[in-house]
Amino acid sequence: MNSADLGRRVGVPSTALFTDQYELTMVQAALKAGTADRHSVFEAFTRRLPEGRRYGVVGGTGRVLDAVENFHFDDEMLTFLRERDVVDAPTLEWLADYRFSGDIWGYREGEVYFPGSPILRVEGSFAECVLLETVILSILNHDSAIAAAASRMSVAAGGRGLIEMGARRTHELSAVASARAAYVGGFDTTSDLAAGFRYGIPTVGTSAHAFTLLHDTERDAFQAQVDSLGRNTTLLVDTYDVTEAVRTAVEIAGTELGAVRIDSGDLLLVAHRVRQQLDELGATETKIVVTSDLDEYAIASLAAAPVDAYGVGTQLVTGSGHPTCSMVYKLVARAGSADPADTLRPVAKKSMGGKSSVGGRKWAARRLDEHGVAEAEVIGTGPVPAELAGRQLLVELVRGGEVIAREPLEAARVRHIAAREGLPMSASQLSRGEPVIPTEYV
Repeated sequence: MNSADLGRRVGVPSTALFTDQYELTMVQAALKAGTADRHSVFEAFTRRLPEGRRYGVVGGTGRVLDAVENFHFDDEMLTFLRERDVVDAPTLEWLADYRFSGDIWGYREGEVYFPGSPILRVEGSFAECVLLETVILSILNHDSAIAAAASRMSVAAGGRGLIEMGARRTHELSAVASARAAYVGGFDTTSDLAAGFRYGIPTVGTSAHAFTLLHDTERDAFQAQVDSLGRNTTLLVDTYDVTEAVRTAVEIAGTELGAVRIDSGDLLLVAHRVRQQLDELGATETKIVVTSDLDEYAIASLAAAPVDAYGVGTQLVTGSGHPTCSMVYKLVARAGSADPADTLRPVAKKSMGGKSSVGGRKWAARRLDEHGVAEAEVIGTGPVPAELAGRQLLVELVRGGEVIAREPLEAARVRHIAAREGLPMSASQLSRGEPVIPTEYV
């Protein structure tokens, strides 16, 4: 089963080669040294947020669960590894039987996070956990970056509609993941049919400039679209002259015209003029949709404009300047044997240049002030203080190799809204700043 089974069934191929070679060579060396089965704890976290960002958004958890469940080596993959002499025969034999059998805890998808937050904790033998590093980071870094950008755009939009339309601006598979992450972050719809098919995200779309240029006149193009899609369609009005196009659109569709889309020019000025013209023509219920290289700042600048929805592409699928979250996956504790009951020893990288980490299996909780607003991300390795016991952020996702915490994508979307609303008001500011709450280690 995978997350798509909550909607349509879509096959997920093995994710075992979505990894770096050194994950496999580490397993080979650990098997030979007799340390591969040592009970180990890995954590995914980021040491800092992207410059100027005030909070992060957990995106991709559901896709991580799919990836872990589908991480196995088939005969063709094993043949490839053998022919390339990537690992030796005993390691190939071990990989042939690989299925993750450990436990995973993590922040729920849609939750917000801060520097040091143990977003995902993976526990099991060293060998089975280390193999998952690359694919976990690939998903979390990408999806969390898109979800964070989407969240900022959602704040800037102030409740107006948001359409994800970045499929043509990124890799075809990244486009599907981006649409999913954008939905978690607050977008309402996507233009990408694969995302709609796989994840049940509402899809939208009508026509591009090419459709208008295909016809002898703009009137012919509008008539053809209305005849086919109905009066409630959205007509693109900036191919030639906007004023004339709006007049023609209302003549053809009447005051029942669903919306007009503006894709160029001074959007603030044009939107005001189009709204005035629509109202004068009696099309007071016709919506205005704007597109054209928008980001959160451009959306915010249009707050005073009579715009009903924004379509965002390039800036969204590239994380609005921050296409990754710089998450890392580090061994933080390990035992001296394969016995899960053996005492775990905290381990941590000590390094210059800000790359050090904090050892020990961690818990995380969010402390609230007297008004119920978050005031600190509290992280510890010992007993959880009684006052924070009910505020813990990590939940069990995988137990004994079995996924136990799948949920509809809508749940992550709703959770994000609640998590964002629980932050101090300054979290909604688009200006550069420090994380909106501090991280405290206890």
